[in-house]
Amino acid sequence: MKKLWLFFSQAVTVFVAAWFVIATLQPQWLAAPAPPPAVSAPLVLPAPQVSAAAQPGSLAAAVRRAAPAVVSINTSRITRHPFADDPWFRLFFGQQGSQSQSGLGSGVIMSADGYVLTNNHVVQEADHIEAVLADGRRANARVIGADPESDLAVLKIDLPDLPVMTPSDSDRIEVGDRVLAIGNPFGVGQTVTSGIVSALGRDQLGINTFENFIQTDAAINPGNSGGALTDEQGRLLGINTAIYSRSGGSLGIGFAIPVNVARQALQDIVQNGRVVRGWIGVESTALTPELAENLGAASAQGVIITGVLNGGPAARAGMRPGDVVTRINGRPIRTVAELRSGITALRPGTAATFTALRQGQNVEMQLVPGLRPSVAQRQ
Repeated sequence: MKKLWLFFSQAVTVFVAAWFVIATLQPQWLAAPAPPPAVSAPLVLPAPQVSAAAQPGSLAAAVRRAAPAVVSINTSRITRHPFADDPWFRLFFGQQGSQSQSGLGSGVIMSADGYVLTNNHVVQEADHIEAVLADGRRANARVIGADPESDLAVLKIDLPDLPVMTPSDSDRIEVGDRVLAIGNPFGVGQTVTSGIVSALGRDQLGINTFENFIQTDAAINPGNSGGALTDEQGRLLGINTAIYSRSGGSLGIGFAIPVNVARQALQDIVQNGRVVRGWIGVESTALTPELAENLGAASAQGVIITGVLNGGPAARAGMRPGDVVTRINGRPIRTVAELRSGITALRPGTAATFTALRQGQNVEMQLVPGLRPSVAQRQ
């Protein structure tokens, strides 16, 4: 029995010693086998949802309708030093080579046969004009005609399947209407900005001879000139023309020529080579409350005629200095700008009814306007 216990105690001692050595030097031999990795269920993500309708407040449909008809316009002009041919100049400064100047702008395709409206200042004096469509197509453009007094020009491109801009009625818009400005600002590519109509009938800005601008806070920058101002259905309201800026960038004050004015200019230039405007041969000034009182006018509404050209259309109709024009074809006249735009909108040879106040009495005259002389003819 004693021998058996001695053998047992020695065996336990050897086992404990062996376990200690293994636990110290090779502990992984004593670790329990790791359970097999659990197989997790595959991750299921929801499928993307594509809305069939536009997001609330989105103007994407308007952009899809209008943007294809807005083109980028690249121009180039070759310039030479004014004294490049002078022998003494070449003696001291050498032969001066020609330099190329490039310009950027935008335009609007107005007809399927390729007539494009843009600003005159975009293409003025350009030697080469290229129109780049939103779909990437390019075409050389030629100038059909221009009207510096309204800063409009008509180009022609020859490409098949041209997208055409749908016009709206700029006489029916109101301050607060939402608008989009589409163009190529700074040459970065076609860009869309949004805003509202900030004001109507802006004039006396010193930009054009004839000013009746739509003002908007949609961002307009250099390169946007000649581009489209559209309503929220993507219909053309105006041709973006100018901005008020101290830095060259947008300050939220941009101006566009109303589409009704631009379309008439387009038709005149295509048909006649120039814009046809009415002319009656008068000089005018604003009617102040003091002048209204002296003339016996009930209110200071209207424009006073200060001069009438002998033998002109107004003189033949019986208009006199001192008459206060209050209406043209029933449309109220309140300012000199409204009188000027009302006269130029008349078609030469077509009689118009002028209502005037003379010595406290309303007088109606049937006046047949003539053709307003062009800028070149007046110089």
